[in-house]
Amino acid sequence: MKALDAELSGFPALHDLTDVELVTRALQGDPHAFERIMRRNNRLLFRTARSILKNDVETEDALQTAYMSAWRALGSFHADAKLSTWLVRIVVNESLGRLRRHSAQIIPLDSALDVDAANTEASMEQNPDEQPERMAMRAQVRQLIEAGIDGLPDVFRTVFMLRAVEELSVEEVAAALDIPEATVRSRFFRARGLLRERLSRDIDTSMADAFSFAGARCDRIVAHVLADISGQVPPAHNSN
Repeated sequence: MKALDAELSGFPALHDLTDVELVTRALQGDPHAFERIMRRNNRLLFRTARSILKNDVETEDALQTAYMSAWRALGSFHADAKLSTWLVRIVVNESLGRLRRHSAQIIPLDSALDVDAANTEASMEQNPDEQPERMAMRAQVRQLIEAGIDGLPDVFRTVFMLRAVEELSVEEVAAALDIPEATVRSRFFRARGLLRERLSRDIDTSMADAFSFAGARCDRIVAHVLADISGQVPPAHNSN
Protein backbone atom coordinates (compact mmCIF):
# COMPACT_ATOMS: atom_id res chain seq x y z
CA MET A 1 0.00 0.00 0.00
CA LYS A 2 2.87 2.39 0.72
CA ALA A 3 4.21 1.89 -2.81
CA LEU A 4 0.79 2.57 -4.25
CA ASP A 5 0.41 5.74 -2.16
CA ALA A 6 3.80 6.89 -3.41
CA GLU A 7 2.71 6.32 -6.99
CA LEU A 8 -0.38 8.43 -6.48
CA SER A 9 1.26 11.28 -4.58
CA GLY A 10 1.53 13.33 -7.75
CA PHE A 11 -2.20 13.07 -8.47
CA PRO A 12 -4.03 13.72 -5.17
CA ALA A 13 -7.14 15.00 -6.99
CA LEU A 14 -7.61 11.61 -8.64
CA HIS A 15 -6.91 9.44 -5.63
CA ASP A 16 -10.47 9.33 -4.32
CA LEU A 17 -12.34 9.34 -7.62
CA THR A 18 -14.55 6.35 -8.41
CA ASP A 19 -13.97 4.24 -11.50
CA VAL A 20 -16.93 5.86 -13.23
CA GLU A 21 -15.59 9.34 -12.49
CA LEU A 22 -12.18 8.37 -13.83
CA VAL A 23 -13.73 6.98 -17.01
CA THR A 24 -15.71 10.19 -17.45
CA ARG A 25 -12.60 12.31 -17.09
CA ALA A 26 -10.62 10.07 -19.42
CA LEU A 27 -13.36 10.41 -22.05
CA GLN A 28 -13.00 14.18 -21.69
CA GLY A 29 -9.34 13.88 -22.62
CA ASP A 30 -7.65 13.81 -19.20
CA PRO A 31 -4.60 11.51 -19.59
CA HIS A 32 -4.01 11.44 -15.84
CA ALA A 33 -7.41 9.83 -15.35
CA PHE A 34 -6.54 6.92 -17.63
CA GLU A 35 -3.14 6.66 -15.94
CA ARG A 36 -4.94 6.33 -12.61
CA ILE A 37 -7.14 3.60 -14.09
CA MET A 38 -4.05 1.70 -15.25
CA ARG A 39 -2.23 2.02 -11.95
CA ARG A 40 -5.32 0.95 -10.05
CA ASN A 41 -5.66 -2.24 -12.13
CA ASN A 42 -2.11 -3.00 -13.28
CA ARG A 43 -1.31 -5.80 -10.85
CA LEU A 44 -4.65 -7.55 -11.29
CA LEU A 45 -4.42 -7.46 -15.08
CA PHE A 46 -0.75 -8.44 -15.18
CA ARG A 47 -1.41 -11.47 -13.01
CA THR A 48 -4.43 -12.40 -15.10
CA ALA A 49 -2.50 -12.25 -18.38
CA ARG A 50 0.53 -13.95 -16.79
CA SER A 51 -1.63 -16.89 -15.72
CA ILE A 52 -2.52 -17.47 -19.37
CA LEU A 53 0.72 -16.64 -21.18
CA LYS A 54 3.26 -17.82 -18.56
CA ASN A 55 5.86 -15.41 -19.94
CA ASP A 56 6.70 -12.03 -18.44
CA VAL A 57 7.73 -10.29 -21.67
CA GLU A 58 4.73 -11.54 -23.61
CA THR A 59 2.47 -10.61 -20.70
CA GLU A 60 3.71 -7.01 -20.60
CA ASP A 61 3.13 -6.68 -24.33
CA ALA A 62 -0.34 -8.20 -24.03
CA LEU A 63 -1.22 -5.88 -21.17
CA GLN A 64 -0.19 -2.80 -23.14
CA THR A 65 -2.26 -3.96 -26.12
CA ALA A 66 -5.22 -4.68 -23.86
CA TYR A 67 -5.01 -1.20 -22.38
CA MET A 68 -5.05 0.31 -25.85
CA SER A 69 -8.14 -1.77 -26.66
CA ALA A 70 -9.75 -0.62 -23.43
CA TRP A 71 -8.92 3.01 -24.15
CA ARG A 72 -10.46 2.81 -27.62
CA ALA A 73 -13.57 1.13 -26.20
CA LEU A 74 -13.86 3.32 -23.13
CA GLY A 75 -16.98 4.99 -24.44
CA SER A 76 -18.77 1.62 -24.39
CA PHE A 77 -18.14 1.05 -20.68
CA HIS A 78 -21.39 1.04 -18.73
CA ALA A 79 -21.49 2.85 -15.41
CA ASP A 80 -23.42 0.00 -13.78
CA ALA A 81 -20.58 -2.45 -14.53
CA LYS A 82 -17.40 -2.99 -12.54
CA LEU A 83 -14.41 -1.50 -14.35
CA SER A 84 -11.93 -4.13 -13.14
CA THR A 85 -14.17 -6.94 -14.41
CA TRP A 86 -14.51 -5.20 -17.78
CA LEU A 87 -10.74 -4.83 -18.02
CA VAL A 88 -10.10 -8.45 -17.00
CA ARG A 89 -12.28 -9.64 -19.87
CA ILE A 90 -10.31 -7.51 -22.31
CA VAL A 91 -6.93 -8.77 -21.13
CA VAL A 92 -8.16 -12.39 -21.09
CA ASN A 93 -9.34 -12.07 -24.69
CA GLU A 94 -6.05 -10.49 -25.73
CA SER A 95 -4.01 -13.18 -23.98
CA LEU A 96 -6.01 -16.06 -25.42
CA GLY A 97 -5.79 -14.48 -28.85
CA ARG A 98 -2.03 -14.46 -28.59
CA LEU A 99 -2.01 -18.16 -27.76
CA ARG A 100 -4.17 -18.87 -30.79
CA ARG A 101 -1.90 -16.84 -33.04
CA HIS A 102 1.06 -18.82 -31.76
CA SER A 103 -0.79 -21.99 -32.74
CA ALA A 104 -0.83 -23.15 -29.13
CA GLN A 105 -3.35 -25.73 -28.07
CA ILE A 106 -5.71 -24.03 -25.64
CA ILE A 107 -8.78 -25.07 -23.76
CA PRO A 108 -11.65 -22.55 -23.54
CA LEU A 109 -11.98 -21.09 -20.05
CA ASP A 110 -15.69 -21.89 -20.02
CA SER A 111 -15.31 -25.55 -20.99
CA ALA A 112 -15.61 -28.46 -18.59
CA LEU A 113 -12.50 -30.58 -18.02
CA ASP A 114 -11.95 -33.71 -16.00
CA VAL A 115 -8.23 -33.58 -15.34
CA ASP A 116 -6.40 -36.74 -14.42
CA ALA A 117 -4.60 -35.85 -11.19
CA ALA A 118 -1.74 -38.24 -11.86
CA ASN A 119 -1.04 -36.76 -15.30
CA THR A 120 -1.24 -33.24 -13.91
CA GLU A 121 1.20 -34.07 -11.13
CA ALA A 122 3.57 -35.64 -13.65
CA SER A 123 3.55 -32.50 -15.80
CA MET A 124 4.32 -30.39 -12.75
CA GLU A 125 7.20 -32.72 -11.85
CA GLN A 126 8.76 -32.02 -15.25
CA ASN A 127 8.91 -28.29 -14.58
CA PRO A 128 12.66 -27.52 -14.37
CA ASP A 129 12.04 -24.55 -12.07
CA GLU A 130 10.72 -26.77 -9.26
CA GLN A 131 13.74 -27.76 -7.18
CA PRO A 132 13.21 -28.97 -3.56
CA GLU A 133 16.22 -27.09 -2.23
CA ARG A 134 14.62 -23.75 -3.13
CA MET A 135 12.27 -24.14 -0.16
CA ALA A 136 15.11 -23.18 2.19
CA MET A 137 14.25 -19.48 1.93
CA ARG A 138 10.98 -17.58 1.54
CA ALA A 139 12.04 -16.03 -1.77
CA GLN A 140 12.90 -19.45 -3.10
CA VAL A 141 9.56 -20.81 -1.96
CA ARG A 142 7.88 -18.03 -3.91
CA GLN A 143 9.67 -19.23 -7.03
CA LEU A 144 8.31 -22.71 -6.41
CA ILE A 145 4.80 -21.30 -6.07
CA GLU A 146 5.10 -19.42 -9.34
CA ALA A 147 6.41 -22.52 -11.09
CA GLY A 148 3.60 -24.56 -9.57
CA ILE A 149 0.96 -22.12 -10.77
CA ASP A 150 2.49 -22.18 -14.25
CA GLY A 151 2.17 -25.98 -14.19
CA LEU A 152 -1.55 -25.99 -13.48
CA PRO A 153 -3.96 -26.87 -16.31
CA ASP A 154 -5.21 -23.84 -18.23
CA VAL A 155 -8.74 -23.99 -16.86
CA PHE A 156 -7.45 -24.04 -13.28
CA ARG A 157 -4.60 -21.54 -13.52
CA THR A 158 -6.49 -18.31 -14.21
CA VAL A 159 -9.18 -19.11 -11.67
CA PHE A 160 -6.49 -19.77 -9.06
CA MET A 161 -4.61 -16.60 -9.93
CA LEU A 162 -7.69 -14.43 -9.53
CA ARG A 163 -9.02 -16.15 -6.40
CA ALA A 164 -5.88 -16.96 -4.38
CA VAL A 165 -3.34 -14.41 -5.55
CA GLU A 166 -5.57 -11.43 -6.35
CA GLU A 167 -8.20 -12.46 -3.76
CA LEU A 168 -11.20 -11.72 -5.95
CA SER A 169 -14.51 -13.13 -4.74
CA VAL A 170 -16.12 -16.15 -6.37
CA GLU A 171 -18.76 -13.84 -7.83
CA GLU A 172 -16.13 -11.50 -9.29
CA VAL A 173 -14.14 -14.34 -10.88
CA ALA A 174 -17.30 -15.88 -12.34
CA ALA A 175 -18.29 -12.54 -13.83
CA ALA A 176 -14.80 -11.82 -15.19
CA LEU A 177 -14.38 -15.22 -16.85
CA ASP A 178 -18.05 -15.73 -17.71
CA ILE A 179 -18.30 -19.12 -16.02
CA PRO A 180 -20.69 -20.40 -13.31
CA GLU A 181 -19.79 -19.74 -9.68
CA ALA A 182 -19.88 -23.49 -9.00
CA THR A 183 -17.22 -23.97 -11.66
CA VAL A 184 -15.04 -21.31 -10.05
CA ARG A 185 -15.31 -23.09 -6.69
CA SER A 186 -14.51 -26.54 -8.07
CA ARG A 187 -11.56 -25.40 -10.17
CA PHE A 188 -10.13 -23.37 -7.32
CA PHE A 189 -10.46 -26.35 -4.95
CA ARG A 190 -8.69 -28.68 -7.37
CA ALA A 191 -5.90 -26.20 -8.09
CA ARG A 192 -5.34 -25.40 -4.43
CA GLY A 193 -5.17 -29.08 -3.57
CA LEU A 194 -2.52 -29.78 -6.21
CA LEU A 195 -0.34 -26.93 -5.00
CA ARG A 196 -0.79 -27.73 -1.32
CA GLU A 197 0.44 -31.28 -1.90
CA ARG A 198 3.75 -29.87 -3.10
CA LEU A 199 4.20 -26.78 -0.97
CA SER A 200 2.33 -27.64 2.24
CA ARG A 201 2.27 -24.78 4.73
CA ASP A 202 4.61 -22.54 2.73
CA ILE A 203 1.92 -21.74 0.16
CA ASP A 204 -0.09 -19.63 2.62
CA THR A 205 2.85 -17.62 3.96
CA SER A 206 4.36 -16.88 0.54
CA MET A 207 1.28 -16.38 -1.67
CA ALA A 208 1.17 -12.60 -1.26
CA ASP A 209 4.56 -12.26 -2.99
CA ALA A 210 3.78 -14.48 -5.98
CA PHE A 211 4.15 -12.69 -9.35
CA SER A 212 4.97 -9.39 -7.65
CA PHE A 213 4.29 -6.34 -9.75
CA ALA A 214 7.38 -4.17 -9.41
CA GLY A 215 7.17 -0.40 -9.64
CA ALA A 216 9.48 -0.30 -12.66
CA ARG A 217 7.26 -2.70 -14.63
CA CYS A 218 4.16 -0.74 -13.69
CA ASP A 219 5.77 2.54 -14.75
CA ARG A 220 7.00 1.03 -18.02
CA ILE A 221 3.55 -0.20 -19.06
CA VAL A 222 1.90 3.08 -18.09
CA ALA A 223 4.52 5.12 -19.96
CA HIS A 224 4.13 3.08 -23.18
CA VAL A 225 0.34 3.39 -23.18
CA LEU A 226 0.34 7.10 -22.33
CA ALA A 227 2.79 7.73 -25.15
CA ASP A 228 0.48 5.96 -27.60
CA ILE A 229 -2.61 7.94 -26.58
CA SER A 230 -0.89 11.30 -26.14
CA GLY A 231 -3.02 14.15 -27.44
CA GLN A 232 -5.94 11.88 -28.28
CA VAL A 233 -9.42 11.50 -26.81
CA PRO A 234 -11.02 8.04 -26.66
CA PRO A 235 -13.89 7.70 -29.15
CA ALA A 236 -17.34 8.24 -27.73
CA HIS A 237 -19.66 5.26 -27.66
CA ASN A 238 -21.91 4.88 -30.69
CA SER A 239 -25.11 3.09 -29.71
CA ASN A 240 -26.10 2.48 -33.37
